[in-house]
Amino acid sequence: MTDALITLRGVAKRYGSGASELLALKGIDLDIVAGEFVAIMGPSGSGKSTAMNILGCLDTPTAGQYLFKGAHVEALTRDQRARLRRRYLGFVFQGFNLLARTSAQENVELPLLYRGDSASVRRVAATKALQSVGLGGWERHTPAELSGGQQQRVAIARAIVTEPAVVLADEPTGNLDTQRSHEIMGLLLALNRDHGITVLMVTHEPDMAAYARRMVHFLDGRIARDEVNPHPITAAPAAQEPQEAI
Repeated sequence: MTDALITLRGVAKRYGSGASELLALKGIDLDIVAGEFVAIMGPSGSGKSTAMNILGCLDTPTAGQYLFKGAHVEALTRDQRARLRRRYLGFVFQGFNLLARTSAQENVELPLLYRGDSASVRRVAATKALQSVGLGGWERHTPAELSGGQQQRVAIARAIVTEPAVVLADEPTGNLDTQRSHEIMGLLLALNRDHGITVLMVTHEPDMAAYARRMVHFLDGRIARDEVNPHPITAAPAAQEPQEAI
């Protein structure tokens, strides 16, 4: 492989001790090159979510090395990991994780607020991000006024508003129907293809994983298979974009 954006070497994660000890990861080796679209798959308890938390700097390994752009993440302090997340990573969750009484615009601005950007910078960047996911005109709507698919679009806009190098998507279509799921996959595909954003997606749905160019299968805390998808889906089925709000 060429120089990797992300490297895991011998990464293990242990929870508890003694009789209650759980070894969630048992020495993972993984390389992710910038610009990849990777589906991370496996049954419940396989270690895929633990690996995703470590990749997202939300947790640290018990043993092993995690390198991001050559920096040893496992050696960083909590504050240093937080700065790395703010600068390089965007997150999309199954449950959307939007603030209920806050507009789409304000939800998308949050990562920039935490970063300390000015109000004018936040407003311009959030508007652009919402337009990029097909929600121009919906800036003032709260989550209660949006469909599930639209809420996930807002969540994706929030993930990309900082222009991250990597988007980590944890079951991003798990709460959506089939049509909305393919719409969201089309958005992730476009971010990867058109903007060069590396996409790491946890999913248990083979039809969603089919969009990825690479599939990493976890089983019992190890990588069971790491394979190239020979025929990835290159375009989502045509769907009607949400009309502009009045």
